[in-house]
Amino acid sequence: MPANNDHCKKCRGLCCRYFGLPIDTPETTADFDDIRWYLLHKATEVYVSDGDWYLNVKNPCKHLKPDYGCGIYETRPRICRQYATENCDITSDEYDHEHHFYSAEQLEEYARGFLRDKRRLAQLRGKRRRSRQK
Repeated sequence: MPANNDHCKKCRGLCCRYFGLPIDTPETTADFDDIRWYLLHKATEVYVSDGDWYLNVKNPCKHLKPDYGCGIYETRPRICRQYATENCDITSDEYDHEHHFYSAEQLEEYARGFLRDKRRLAQLRGKRRRSRQK
């Protein structure tokens, strides 16, 4: 931890307690069911940020020390080295996710509406095509 960084001294290792992985944007019932499977596991969430979908896994880094410092600071991975206090969890505002799913039930509710709207849009497009063909 840099000695001159007060934010790091106040930190509780928030960024070292989870990781987010990009996942494919769901389009079908099967896609949503796959994401539902993630949410049936402990310590997982799914969120959408700038239209992109992510799996958030709450699992702390094994090198996070009891004082919340990094046990491998000098050789930490590139992702950690690129992390800056300007965008860290302790200094930035709440994340402004478009959607944040904490449970399979929340995702299922969203999926029902999404898929219903998608079917309606497809039906409207079909009607327009048929009316133009006449």
